[in-house]
Formats: sequence, structure tokens, C-alpha cells
Amino acid sequence: MSAASELVCALVAADSTNPQLVPGGAGEAEAARLCAGRLAALGAEVDVWEPLPGRPNVVATIRGSGDGRSLMLCGHLDVVAGPPELFLPEVRDGRLYGRGAVDMKGGIAAAILAAERVAAGERLRGDLIVALVIDEEWLSVGAEALAARYRADAAIFPEQSGLDLVLEHGGFAWFEIDSHGVEAAGSDPAVGRDAIAPLGPVLSEIAVLDRALAKAPACSYGRGSIHASMIAGGDQLPVYPPLCTLGIERCLIPGESWLGAEREIDAMVELAHRANPEARLERRTIVGRDPIRIEADEPIALALAAAAAAELGHPAVQRGDIGWMDSGILHDTGVPCITFGPIGAGEHTGVEWVDLASVEACARIYADAARRLLS
Repeated sequence: MSAASELVCALVAADSTNPQLVPGGAGEAEAARLCAGRLAALGAEVDVWEPLPGRPNVVATIRGSGDGRSLMLCGHLDVVAGPPELFLPEVRDGRLYGRGAVDMKGGIAAAILAAERVAAGERLRGDLIVALVIDEEWLSVGAEALAARYRADAAIFPEQSGLDLVLEHGGFAWFEIDSHGVEAAGSDPAVGRDAIAPLGPVLSEIAVLDRALAKAPACSYGRGSIHASMIAGGDQLPVYPPLCTLGIERCLIPGESWLGAEREIDAMVELAHRANPEARLERRTIVGRDPIRIEADEPIALALAAAAAAELGHPAVQRGDIGWMDSGILHDTGVPCITFGPIGAGEHTGVEWVDLASVEACARIYADAARRLLS
């Protein structure tokens, strides 16, 4: 079994289900211990701290001579939920199957293997930092804590990209609208007030806005969109429900912002109030992230493109991606961060896999990019 296969298997087997997504989820502690031990064995300076109780970030620094730029390889340790059998990794035909294989423990393994290559070679002028954070699948608490504690001149986010350079990606915003009613027997309309029906105009406007967005100009990697994600209200037929909560996701492309999306939702709430003056609706913003773009002539983009071309034998594709990633947190603090990671598919499903040869290729490319940028 190759070094990449062994490490990805160990990481997949370390259940790191985000407990914000599944109450009682294992959290990132076991995976963090595994990574911290592996990185400490290199002689790196390892910093472990908990942005949330029992959920540690890990940052390992391989010091250069002190007169060069710094590069961060930043990945997330958490995964979405899955049945226990998905945490039993299986290798078939060069692919490793299991929860988190491509999202993103394959990329984490590549970052650690790259750090081992750098540590074993000639000392660089600049620092190489491997940062592994919690909570990307929910509110990115780990990445925000990292950005408050560490800085770098550039970063690579080793999320699955099919060995393409992702220089831009979309944003998103999550909202909830609470509709308040008055609980009473269904046969008592003088007292009861329905919490569900007042959300009807909001649901209609979501459909109207999404149709408009579908007709609007798209960007190179997709279009803006909006959809109702969840709705919960009432628990029995013969009762007026006292509360109904509607969840909404707005996906953003360049030219859009999460604050603009918030205004769109507020306009929907206002329309619902005009349709029913007795309605009691309250909008709550869960999280908002704007789209980002990195210029192709940034030093990290040039170094990574050159390293990828040297490894692959041809220039790597440069593109955007609709999905938001923790790279946006680093970008917003002034750190240019490019997504470049292994080949794989099936993230968040029961057939998630990563191509092991591409993990090994990523490790070589990250190490080469570090030498080009930090020497």
C-alpha cells in the first residue's frame, strides 16, 4: 500500500462528522490528533487549539531561513454525516472509497505528504504552513479562528478540483424566516392563527426570483440561484401551528453579494406582510459569503501553474467553481488562496471516492510550488 493510500485510509477511518450537522457527531478531534502527530514527526512547530470545545484546529509550521514569503496549505477536517460503514475505507482500482475521501481527506493527505517532502529537502527561505481547520461544512468557525491567529503571503486550498486551478468561486447566503402564529384547536378560529400560510407569498417570490436569475447573464461557472431548503411547522392536523420556519439558500456569482441577497429576502417578507397585515414574520441571516476571484498573475498562481504543468506534462486548466470554500475566508483577510486538489467525486454521498494517483501528484505539485514560491 502506498504512503498516500495508507494516510488517506487512516484519515477516512477517523470519523470527523461535524456535530453542528448531526448532534452527537464525532467531531474533528481524532483526525486532528492523527495529523498533529504526523506533522510533529517532521520537526515542525505544531500549534493545536480549540475554536470550539473539543474541536481542535491544527497548524504546523516548517520554518525557513526567515527571508522569504510564506505559503499555507489549508484544509478542513470535518465531514458530513454518513452511516458507520462509510468510515471503513476501501481501495478498488486505484480509487479509495469512504466518507470524506475527496471532501477533503485526500487533499489533506496530499498537503501532509508535501510537507514531508519539503522537510526532507533543502531548507527554504520562507515558511511552509499546514493548517487543518474545523467546521467548513457549517459556519467555517475554524477558518475564521485561523485567519485571526495566522497570516501567510499566499495559500493553497487542497479541495477536490480534478487537478484544475480554481481561481474564483461563488458565494452563498443562508436565511431562516420564522412565521409566528397562535396555537389553538383547529375548531377555534377565533383564537388560532396559522403560522404556515403567511409564508405562501415568500415561497411564491422565491420561485419568481429563481426564474429571473435563470434568465440573467451567468458567469463562466454557473448562475445565481435561490431555493427553499427546509420548512418545518405544525405537528398535528387538528391544531393551529404556533410556529413555522422556512430555510432559504441563495447561491451567488460575481456582481452579487450576500447583503444584496439579504435585501431580496427582506423584500419578500415585506410583500408577505402587505398580503397579510397580521402576519408576524422575522428574517434571520445564518451566514453570508461573497464570491471571490484571484488574479492569474498572482505569485502563488504562477508558481502553482508552473508546478502543475511540470508534473502533468501540460498546462493545468484554470477555471471557476460555483461552490463556496474556506478559501474565501483567507481571501477576505488579504491572503490570495487558490483551490487545487485531487480527482474524485461523490462528495456527501454513499459512493464518495478519491483517485490515489492524483493525491500523490498533488503532493508533488504542492512541494514544487512551495519551492518555487519560497526559495
